[in-house]
Amino acid sequence: MSCDLRGLLERIRQEISVDRDGIPRVRSSEAIDLLDELRACVVKSVAGESIKEAEKWLFKVLEAYNLISKKLGLAGVTYPKEFRSFLEGPEQHLKKKLFIYVNDLVRGRIDLDTFLQKAYAAIRTSLRTNMRSAYQIWGIFTILGFLADMGYRVIYPEHRYLNIDRSGKQRLGIIPPNVVLLNLERGYLSFFHEAPRPLTWEDTSDLTRIWGFYTALRPDLMVYSGKVMNIVELGSSPPIKRPTVIVEFKELGDWYVRSRDLKGYFRKKPLTAEEWRSKWLDGLFDGLADILGVKRSEVRRSIEESLEKGKSLRVREHRLVKLYYSVYRPKHMILICRKPLPTNVKEELEESGIEVVDDVEFNYSKLKPVAELLDNNADFGNEEKVYIELSRPVAQLLAQLSEKLKLSYEEIISLALKKLSGDESPQ
Repeated sequence: MSCDLRGLLERIRQEISVDRDGIPRVRSSEAIDLLDELRACVVKSVAGESIKEAEKWLFKVLEAYNLISKKLGLAGVTYPKEFRSFLEGPEQHLKKKLFIYVNDLVRGRIDLDTFLQKAYAAIRTSLRTNMRSAYQIWGIFTILGFLADMGYRVIYPEHRYLNIDRSGKQRLGIIPPNVVLLNLERGYLSFFHEAPRPLTWEDTSDLTRIWGFYTALRPDLMVYSGKVMNIVELGSSPPIKRPTVIVEFKELGDWYVRSRDLKGYFRKKPLTAEEWRSKWLDGLFDGLADILGVKRSEVRRSIEESLEKGKSLRVREHRLVKLYYSVYRPKHMILICRKPLPTNVKEELEESGIEVVDDVEFNYSKLKPVAELLDNNADFGNEEKVYIELSRPVAQLLAQLSEKLKLSYEEIISLALKKLSGDESPQ
């Protein structure tokens, strides 16, 4: 540790008293500065070099966004709350993660060793999660940029705010796309980032109906041919429409040796709404008991016991990618890796039908083939009409001609195009 934590803590306790209810009382503004210094000390000690790397990655994200913002005429972008905070400042974001632990340390709820253990875990988890998000988002922005070069334009959302955040988007009982692009020659492409997610519910019958979304695997990016505004299909398993393309991003160099527990995936029997409520209240009471410093009686955790008796499977990450492919059965499954893959792992994935793009780093040109593959899968689907943008002067001229000639907008455009192409034959 590069700073004297024990000395800092002693100075903090001189400036902060803890009352009989265990609530810290700040005596001076200096105490606030000392608390911030304590958090900064821990963050820099644990993640000093990682923060520098994170700042480079975030610069790449912002650079990619600025590029597509111009190409696609975006009005803005919304990020998940956690990532937005990280993007605004990695060090400050990580310091926020220590707020509760520092408070517990000051009031004597935990000792210094326990504090450091919890702080290290919180910092590393937040770093890992946000670095993963950064690489995913950079990859998505880069692919969208290439599609913009191919003539694609945003037709959804109409307000042109690119939604990377999916929070609250399922409240109406549907799973809408993050963005839909249109190429007037090729057709539509609909993008769903980190879907499916659970739909809203009110009682046991609702929860039973949509339980599949709680156990469904969640790829990084699913792309659909055509204009797809809702991927929910409650009668199928998994309960979503079959994607055309799945894209998975891997930012770690050793991701393929890591494992993940799929216990939740195998729990096919849904909780009742009453069990869910009981579980939520148990967690709430535990949290309050800890904050207030009181003891709670032992509660029979039937839900936890039932989960412990359920099936569980721990799989290597590269086999999880294969599981995505077998469960969702997309037309194409693409794996984008920042670092090169070992030959045996790459061959195993490719033999399973997965298309691997590795050793990408932040070389945007390596993602051009991915955009080209998506372009080849664009389609108009069942859409009989398309919507195009016109500048205001052109739109006003079109309206004036429509009024003067007593023709619809479509008829005027059709006549003009035929005249320009030399085909003035009547329909």
